[in-house]
Amino acid sequence: MSNENYSHDVYLSPFTWRYGSQNMREIWGEVNKRRLWRQIWIALATVQSELGIVKPEQVEDLKVHKDNIDIENAHRLEADLKHDLMAEVHTYAEQVGASGGIIHLGATSMDIEDNADAMRIQQGTAYIVARLHTVLGVIREQVVEWADAATMAFTHLQPAEPTTIGYRLAQYAQDLQVDLLDLARILDQIRGKGFKGAVGTSASYGELLDGKGITTREFESRVMSHLGIDAFEAATQTAPRKQEYRVLTALASLGQSLYKFAADLRLLQSPPLGEWAEPFGKKQIGSSAMPFKRNPINAENMDSLARLLAALPRVAWDNAAHSYLERTLDDSANRRSVLPDAFLITDELLKRAERLLRGLHVDRQASAKLLAAYGPFAATERLLMECAKRGADRQEFHEIIREHSMVAWAAIRTNQPNPLVENLCNDERVNEFATPEEAISWMDASAYVGDAPVRAKALAEEISNTLNTLSHLGEEA
Repeated sequence: MSNENYSHDVYLSPFTWRYGSQNMREIWGEVNKRRLWRQIWIALATVQSELGIVKPEQVEDLKVHKDNIDIENAHRLEADLKHDLMAEVHTYAEQVGASGGIIHLGATSMDIEDNADAMRIQQGTAYIVARLHTVLGVIREQVVEWADAATMAFTHLQPAEPTTIGYRLAQYAQDLQVDLLDLARILDQIRGKGFKGAVGTSASYGELLDGKGITTREFESRVMSHLGIDAFEAATQTAPRKQEYRVLTALASLGQSLYKFAADLRLLQSPPLGEWAEPFGKKQIGSSAMPFKRNPINAENMDSLARLLAALPRVAWDNAAHSYLERTLDDSANRRSVLPDAFLITDELLKRAERLLRGLHVDRQASAKLLAAYGPFAATERLLMECAKRGADRQEFHEIIREHSMVAWAAIRTNQPNPLVENLCNDERVNEFATPEEAISWMDASAYVGDAPVRAKALAEEISNTLNTLSHLGEEA
């Protein structure tokens, strides 16, 4: 089997076929990379032809063959040359004939490779931003729909006080809005290496441009304008690796936001709570051994992938920190997988998050059950405040509530209904300051959600404004 005949008989990355979209795979595929290399060589030659360094017809020859990617031939040449970019130069040169001699004129490898990688990072980030724009719009709709729906909140994984489902969703939405703004800002700041030669001084271009009446910086700017990306002002043989660290950190931050949503969904799908559930297909199998199970496989998959994504910025950190002097090559091999894997993981996370949010099932009976079981404990605070306003001794009332709460907890532990409301409302000491009807109304836990609905709706409005402001970025996916 040759190196070009891949099949499932040999190891394939799960990102080759299982995770991520075809669009993202194409962005990080070999064909797109080599097309970008050729696009860069054409841009370089175009400006050189404008300055009389090469002939316009030679540039036209390059353009004719810009899409004739022949990876098999390039890999055959690379086996002897031991240099993937030069193998592509030779492949391209063979296709264009006599005009092949102008390819890569004045450039060093990283003038081509790093600009191409920056362009792929730009393409991938734009795609992620567009998908996140969609996901944020979907969760915003859920925040609005459930803004007023009361449920129990949990702290330390223990029942606390009531909140609303929409306000809980608003926490995830707020984090995702931060991620969208961060990624949109980073997208706007992505830069290429430019054309600065072997150590970043543009010396080779200075020789080439001698007597042409143009500075190396002006030359670089003209070439980059053909590519649609700006260049870093300062670079060595490579573009600053800090850019890749920033991008991967932003992707990992998005992964963290999605991880929390998925992890909470897993908790809420557990039958003892049973409040949320991810969509489950009619023929979907939850367990090979236990046919009755409805495992949260999409949420678990998201947390598994996000855990890996969280580790990747560390590699990018090392690549940036260990780029000794004007460059080393010890980042080259890991960047071939770290960069595409980070984008493909993020792509898969967003795809699954959108599916979960669109198909999210909320069991209102489960919410009511949780409120009935645990809500009265929180609502005693309201009872205490109302009775204190009518002259009750706060310390005495605190003891009354504590006594009845201990009895109620004992009942709950034996799977009996929570008797706290009934017991308190019929306690003569409470009735001195409130009628049973008043006490019952004050202990309605579903009404004890504070300003959660208002805040949830306010955040939804803020997100709408953000999505409108960034609407031009939501059209790439």
